[in-house]
Amino acid sequence: MLKYFKTRIGRLRLLGFLEGMSLIALVCLAVPLKYLYDAPEMVQMIGPIHGILFILFVFATFSVSIEYKWSFSKITWKVLLSCLIPFANFYVDRKILKGMEKEA
Repeated sequence: MLKYFKTRIGRLRLLGFLEGMSLIALVCLAVPLKYLYDAPEMVQMIGPIHGILFILFVFATFSVSIEYKWSFSKITWKVLLSCLIPFANFYVDRKILKGMEKEA
């Protein structure tokens, strides 16, 4: 776990994991509970956490993109899009970010 804190890409990967898990919890657990069982408590709890993680992930992506001089049309948009689609963060982490962290 400490290996993620050594590089900026590692911290982005960790943030992506946390953001992806919060999105899955929100979409697969909290929202169904809210609408099927009229229990909005989980959305009220997970929603703001996910929102903060989402904003941090977007800022971190732009920060890493500028530092490593990523091409927006080749890399940055894919990383940004991954935070909008459930499970996409994990795919982008494995296919794009993991290899870049090894190079850094």
